[in-house]
Amino acid sequence: MQFVRDPGLRAVVLDVEGTTGSLTHVQDVLFPYARERLASWLAAHRGTEQGQRILDAVAVQAGAVQDEAGALALLERWSDTDVKAAPLKTLQGLIWADGYAEGRLHGHVYADVPPALEHWKARGVGRFVYSSGSVAAQRDWFGHTAYGDLRPLLDGYFDLTTTGPKTCPDSYDAIARSLGHAPAGLLFVSDVGAELDAAAAAGWRTAAVRRSDDARAAVPGHPAVTSLTPLLSGAEE
Repeated sequence: MQFVRDPGLRAVVLDVEGTTGSLTHVQDVLFPYARERLASWLAAHRGTEQGQRILDAVAVQAGAVQDEAGALALLERWSDTDVKAAPLKTLQGLIWADGYAEGRLHGHVYADVPPALEHWKARGVGRFVYSSGSVAAQRDWFGHTAYGDLRPLLDGYFDLTTTGPKTCPDSYDAIARSLGHAPAGLLFVSDVGAELDAAAAAGWRTAAVRRSDDARAAVPGHPAVTSLTPLLSGAEE
């Protein structure tokens, strides 16, 4: 597999849900936690700059001006149907931040993730995260894990607002430009075929993750792994 044999790896960009952390933790814990608090968060932040930014972002996404009730209805609909809408992801991140700060939430990562990040860091390989969840949510996720604060092992984060949709090759072009590396020296690791296809179309290396606790069908067309461990020997020496 190319990502193992080729020593020219410059940076690894990791997905979160289903790749570095449990998909069921997101679906069964984080999403319901935020869904239950959408209305109360908007009410508590009514008239504030932060609250207005959310309403404005919902209006832009919807293509029409929204009052608070209309915005809430849209946010709830997006949440219920798992729409990757940037305003929803931003608001979820803000709600989760409160939960992390209060000790009600933690970010799930698989046991192979910390040593993989340490391995790449020791070899000078960049370590980044690209998720549909907001950058703030990503930082909170990796900052509150059972293995401690993993943020010192990461070099940066990308999301829908900073980079664009994960299924669009242009997003991976933008990340490559931001990192200052040719796509051939970059590896994207995800559990979603459409995302991996987009990265491959942009000239990236790819690896498809299917964890042992994930019953979904394998991702076709990309080298497959069940953890990050098989990727490590591809790091720059």
